[in-house]
Amino acid sequence: MMSIDGLGDLWDTLFGAQPDPPPLLVLITAAVALVVVSTRLPWRIARNAITIAHEGGHALVALLTGRRLRGIRLHSDTSGLTLSAGRPTGPGMILTLLAGYVAPPLVGLAGAWLLGGNRITLLLWVAVALLLAMLVMIRNAFGVVSLLVTGALVFVVSWYATPQVQAAFAYTGVWFLLLGGVRPVVELQRLRSRGRMPASDADQLAGLTPFPAFFWVTVFALVNLAALITGALLLASPFLPNGGPKL
Repeated sequence: MMSIDGLGDLWDTLFGAQPDPPPLLVLITAAVALVVVSTRLPWRIARNAITIAHEGGHALVALLTGRRLRGIRLHSDTSGLTLSAGRPTGPGMILTLLAGYVAPPLVGLAGAWLLGGNRITLLLWVAVALLLAMLVMIRNAFGVVSLLVTGALVFVVSWYATPQVQAAFAYTGVWFLLLGGVRPVVELQRLRSRGRMPASDADQLAGLTPFPAFFWVTVFALVNLAALITGALLLASPFLPNGGPKL
């Protein structure tokens, strides 16, 4: 069993603040994330993380609104599906549909808030805990493997890597969620304009509300851009006058 001193050390490791990262690290990790989001092959590989956050957002809001979560499926083409049971109309269904496209940048914003307080190790452990919680609801083999690999990678970095490597990994991941949340919205509207996504989240929301699908695409875009701007300011807060924005 772990001693009291060991528990105290673990507590300090998790909740203690790490030193401010060098400004160059913040800039380099932002550039790396931007390159990944902007280039075809890296994006196709890394986009799975965006899908995990997207489907996790659907699942979390479904539970919070009293719907019964049936399961989550993640596919190798980076698509996903979250099934929940409950009223097919009403606020619960609307909020559940709304949550998907806004979840990645909002998760990134929460991560930026933790990083703004230099809680790097805490951020990584929270990520592992969320991935494990989501794993319980995965209903296909690729989804299980995807979450296990992602969770194992984050855990190994949090447990074995040096503080500098942890900082680089955490900042890159948060930048990627903030930036990577914008591209799927652009892709969504492009595919909708070609008639290739008639059952998208935006179109389903249009069927449940008086507002057209393009209105909901715009909502997705505005939320994502607001999260990106706020998150970027938080990540840069140690280097801004008065510490930047506070959440």
